[in-house]
Amino acid sequence: MQLGLKRGKVSVEEQNPEWETFAKKTINNLKEILSDHAVDIQHVGSTAIKNICAKPIIDLAVATLDFNPILSMNKKLEASGFIFRGQDYDDQYLYVCGGEAYRTVHVHVVLYNSERWNNYLNMRDYLNSHKEDARAYSELKESLAKQYPKDRIKYTEMKSAFINGILNKAKEWRKCICNSSK
Repeated sequence: MQLGLKRGKVSVEEQNPEWETFAKKTINNLKEILSDHAVDIQHVGSTAIKNICAKPIIDLAVATLDFNPILSMNKKLEASGFIFRGQDYDDQYLYVCGGEAYRTVHVHVVLYNSERWNNYLNMRDYLNSHKEDARAYSELKESLAKQYPKDRIKYTEMKSAFINGILNKAKEWRKCICNSSK
């Protein structure tokens, strides 16, 4: 299984079923370390979306009710290969696996039921349920990876309008699902 990417590099690959297996093992490892401090841990991002291409980096979202207990475990997490990178957004902390030059896993710690947590789940679930939008996202990612193979910032920036559109659709879709199940 090919997993990981040099920092700053952009490359996408066809979906690999082994990514899910690796994600599950990593989630179990995190659950053991974080115990009750993690309300939930989910495989998110493109490697969690069936039939689309993805950067070969596993994204995991860890939901917590309070950041402080998890932040107090940084030494324990680092001993298990999860390196603290700080806040990449005001409402999210980032841990990575693979070191400075090469990344295999991104762990996004967010507050449970926050907008960021819901966005991670909504986007994944929506794209897994809407094949046409998933295909369009995959094609965009492939095109941008070819255009910006050494510019991760530009690659991400150029996806943002599409992602925001998907997040809006996903939020409405989730409301419909929730309302229909009542």
